[in-house]
This record gives sequence, structure tokens and C-alpha cells, in this order.
Amino acid sequence: GPTRKMPPTASAMDFFQLFVPDNVLKNMVVQTNMYAKKYQERFGSDDAWIDVTLTEMKAFLGYMISTSIHHCESVLSIWSSGFYSNKSIALIMTQSRFEKILKYFHIVAFRSSQTTHGLYKIQPFLDSLQNGFDSAFRPSQAQVLHEPLIDEDPVFIATCTERELRKRKKRKFSLWVRQCSSTGFICQIYVHLKEGSAADGLDALKNKPQLHSMVAKSLCQNASGKNYIIFTGPSITSLNLFEEFEKQEIYCCGLLSTRKSDCTGLPPSMLNNSETPQSRGQYRIRMKGNMSLICWYNKGHFRFLTNAYSPVQQGVIIKRKSGEIPCPLAVEAFAAHLSYICKYDDKYSKYFISHKPNKTWQQVFWFAISIAINNAYILYKMSEAYHVTRYSRAQFGERLVKELLGLEDTSPSH
Repeated sequence: GPTRKMPPTASAMDFFQLFVPDNVLKNMVVQTNMYAKKYQERFGSDDAWIDVTLTEMKAFLGYMISTSIHHCESVLSIWSSGFYSNKSIALIMTQSRFEKILKYFHIVAFRSSQTTHGLYKIQPFLDSLQNGFDSAFRPSQAQVLHEPLIDEDPVFIATCTERELRKRKKRKFSLWVRQCSSTGFICQIYVHLKEGSAADGLDALKNKPQLHSMVAKSLCQNASGKNYIIFTGPSITSLNLFEEFEKQEIYCCGLLSTRKSDCTGLPPSMLNNSETPQSRGQYRIRMKGNMSLICWYNKGHFRFLTNAYSPVQQGVIIKRKSGEIPCPLAVEAFAAHLSYICKYDDKYSKYFISHKPNKTWQQVFWFAISIAINNAYILYKMSEAYHVTRYSRAQFGERLVKELLGLEDTSPSH
């Protein structure tokens, strides 16, 4: 849960600033103004530009965040006369001023000579965000490594034409998280940039166990010695990785796939499906030290690798139609934590900022801001402030937008 007690009067902005404090926003102001100056020295002066202020930067973020609640296809719809126009917030800043800030917006204006990292324009912000996550929240023992749902708004996908879909560029990165499976709080973010210029670069990398092993190690670098139990999907699960984690006192439970997982060191007899027909709930186990490989049958063979649960401990999977199906405890635990993450994705993934810039670092930035707001709401729900004013996630987002824009309306929206 939260590491600090927030007062009952704490606002949405107070929770958001646990992760994005004023000093980070002030840095955005400085870097944006520096970039604007550099840009104009190179391409000619821009008479319409005046240096951005902290108040304007907060309003700029507020406009962007408003697209996570109303899901307009373009942030500029706010100033239009169409369905997504929003007269109440459009008056705070003119559209032309907003577009100027958007043109010059930067977090790191200059590239240093030592920089080789592709995300150098956003790395200081990601580091600051990570410090905020670490200091504001203490996660539960059970955590999950996965790729959250951050793709296009499903309503837009359902309504747009094939031509519009083709025009939208594919993301040049994959974003992974380590997430507390009791609360949904995202403890750590890892961004992997697409490598090489080949069209299928990222897809090719997705099939490489080395990549997913590297992702898992990066996400768990602050987790050693804390007896965490990490749940993983087939692409990450491997015997070598789990044994390496065990030395760091990190324990694992992962779903195994003969197609997607690195099965090096595992007995082939357990990876092949048995010829004899099996009844639901039957399972076989092979052990090596603390590591157990479980092959469980339920309308198909499911394999799990774990050193976090004893294979002889019994659990149960409850299905609406077929009732209780016996299984090892590791299988029950995996299903429970996976279902929690599915609920989190259903509840929070629709609140990602809709703005889709072309620059990769900006795409990562808006995804990171969206995750920070979701985390802020999770902390709000665990605070005394929630018992005073029970805002939904959408209402919390609206409150944050109004506070960033400096609107004093404090009545909850319905």
C-alpha cells in the first residue's frame, strides 16, 4: 500500500504530483523554451512564439489528459464546433497557442556527446517517474510481468476504414511493466525500442527468449532479496531465468508454452502430450530442487514452471458450468493473479491518452503519463480522501484536468 498518509482534503493534483512534481514540470518549461530558441536559430525566427510558463505547461498537459476521458481522435477537437468540442476548457488557452507549445514541447532539448540511448529525450522523465513509483508505494508479494493494453481505442478501430488503419504508423517500441497484482499499481516500466530498420523488426524480436529474459531482469532489478513472487507469461518463462532469480530471492510462477517459451533444460517427456486420454484436473509433476514442472489437463494440456509453490499443495479452479476442477496450488494462484490483471486492463486501459504523435519519445511520454495517472487514482482509492469524495476513474481524470487548467470548480462531475 501507500508509504505516506495523504490528508482527507488531498486533491487529484496532489496524488498526480507524487509522480510528476512541480520541479519536473519546471524542467519541461526550461527545455521547451531552450528547444524553441535552438529551433528558431536554425530555421528562422517565429514572431508568434513567446516563452512558455509553468501555468501554460500545466494547461498544456491538462488538454492532453482530457483526451484520455473523452477519447477524441485529435486533441484539437476541443476547439472545434463538433461533437468533441469542450467550451468550458477551450477558453483557457487559444488553439494557436496550444499548437505552438506542441510544436516545441521537449523534455531534453540538447543531445549530449555521451548519449547513445535512443530514449535520451525522455530518459530523465522516466527515471524521475520511477523514483516516484518506488517512494510512494510498497507492492504486495505477488507481482506480474506483462505488456499492458496500450493500443488503439477499440471504438476507433471498430469505426475507422482500412485505409485509415494503414495510415496509422505501428509503434516502434514495446512497453513492459511489473505490476502489483493485489492493487494493480504499476511498480516499474521498461521500454524496449525497435531495433533495425526491417519492417518486422519488433515482431522478430518478440520471438527471442533472450530479449524477454533481458526485459524480465530489467523489470526486477530493484526486487532482489524481497521474497517477491513474480508471475510470468509464456514468452518470459524459462528454467535458466527462474534459477537466476532464485539466487536473488525472487520466486516465480510462469505459464510454459513449447512454442513461445525457452524450454532449455526441461525434460522432453513433460513437454509432449500423453497418448492416453485424460480427465479434467489430472496432472503430472517433475521436480528438480525447488523447481517444479507441472503438466495439468483441462480441455487441453497446460504447463507451469514454479519454485514459489509446493506441487503437492492442492488448489481448485472454479468454473461456472463445470464446477470445481482440482489442480495444484500454483495453477490456482496463476489463474487468480492473471484474472486480476485482465480486470485492471478492462478498467484502466481505456484511460490512456488518445493523442498519437509521430515521434517515438512523445508516444512513450504520453503512455507514461497515463500510467502515472492510473497509479495516482489507485493511491487515491486507498486514501482517506476517497471516503470524503468517492470519484470514479473518469471523475478523477476530470478533476485533474480542471486543476491543471486552474479552474476552481470543485463540485464532482456526474
